[in-house]
Amino acid sequence: MDTAEFRRRGKEMVDYVADYLENIEKRQVYPDVEPGYLRSLIPEEAPEQPETYEDVVKDIERVVMPGITHWHSPYFFAYFPTANSFPAILADMLSGAIGCVGFSWAASPACTELETVMLDWLGKMLNLPEEFLAGTKGKGGGVIQGTASEATLVALLAARCRMVKRILSDDPERPEADIISKLVAYSSDQFCATLGTTPSCAFDYITEIGPICNTEGIWMHIDAAYAGSAFICPEFRPLLDGVEFADSFNFNPHKWLLVNFDCSTMWVKNRTDIIAAFKMDPLYLKHDHQESGIHTLHTHTHTHTHSICHWQIPLGRRFRSLKIWFVFRMYGLRGLQDHIRKHVALAKEFEALVRVDERFQISAEVVLGLVCFRLKGSNDLNEALLKRINSARRIHLVPCQLSGRFVLRFAVCARTTESRHVQEAWAHITQLATELLRQFPQ
Repeated sequence: MDTAEFRRRGKEMVDYVADYLENIEKRQVYPDVEPGYLRSLIPEEAPEQPETYEDVVKDIERVVMPGITHWHSPYFFAYFPTANSFPAILADMLSGAIGCVGFSWAASPACTELETVMLDWLGKMLNLPEEFLAGTKGKGGGVIQGTASEATLVALLAARCRMVKRILSDDPERPEADIISKLVAYSSDQFCATLGTTPSCAFDYITEIGPICNTEGIWMHIDAAYAGSAFICPEFRPLLDGVEFADSFNFNPHKWLLVNFDCSTMWVKNRTDIIAAFKMDPLYLKHDHQESGIHTLHTHTHTHTHSICHWQIPLGRRFRSLKIWFVFRMYGLRGLQDHIRKHVALAKEFEALVRVDERFQISAEVVLGLVCFRLKGSNDLNEALLKRINSARRIHLVPCQLSGRFVLRFAVCARTTESRHVQEAWAHITQLATELLRQFPQ
């Protein structure tokens, strides 16, 4: 494929993507295939000779689409949202074209510096304490991780390293292996201090947990993977109160802030804690601006930076901050707030529909865009309802377990979800419930 063909094919692919997203609600939201369906549809080995682009494109609908769960369908209400927007898609195209591996400032200065600035932009949108921002007199900063799970592991390793160093400063002769064997991590059944748990979007009392952690010298990591995006709205910012006690904080713009996967943003209050856990300097990573690369600490007199590879588990990384830059500039803070508020309003609309039907009950407080509900009755009854819902494949839901009860989760996910989709989903659910209750022994 030469440049001329790329221009032509690129425009065709943009048309295909636009058509796919514009008409996505006409597709069956959940695939009807069995495990292993794809292997028989393609050859056992890669082709010896080149194939045409037309042949490849024809196979998208034949091979790929039958096995796609359409996360961006307005009839997808499972899990949590995964963000999608046209500015982010365009930014990903540019990132793929630039194709840098931004493990250090020298490997691509813009990749490193734009990430630092974008994390400060986002930190200010969240009204994070200044200690977490790179462009202040504080000692902190932000970085993009792949997922919230990755950020949690990074925080855990940084906390371990800090504690080991603290103990060794008091007892230099003590073997490090002996120290590590005695370290303890405290968690709830959701793992760490959480704002917006996965099952029900519940919130820990970090204003109570935080001071205890600070007094005892315990690293507190806050995970707000889903809910964190909502904190850009002033009415939801109080849910983040207590973050000032945290050592690290993380949420996923790739869930609810219109920045396509993957983009999990993490801030630390003291960047030396995280750098100490991951720093390594082989000769091939050294460069002339070793001390002026990432995580710029702007003061009136100097700029101090570190290679981004010292903030993460992988060495290499993509130019992910481009997506944030495009989305924030093309939506603006007001547009992003409108998106969050629309989803919350749609969840409240669904909650109201559930409460009117006396056969159903709300199982957890509806704070943001998730509604946990169930039929009044046994777990078996609710499992049977969910099976019918997902077997029909008109909408897609997943369950959770709350205090031993089987509960259905209705998460407003797609950017294009409107009131009519919520109303249609509820009508479908109630119709299936009526049919089920006629057959199910009470």
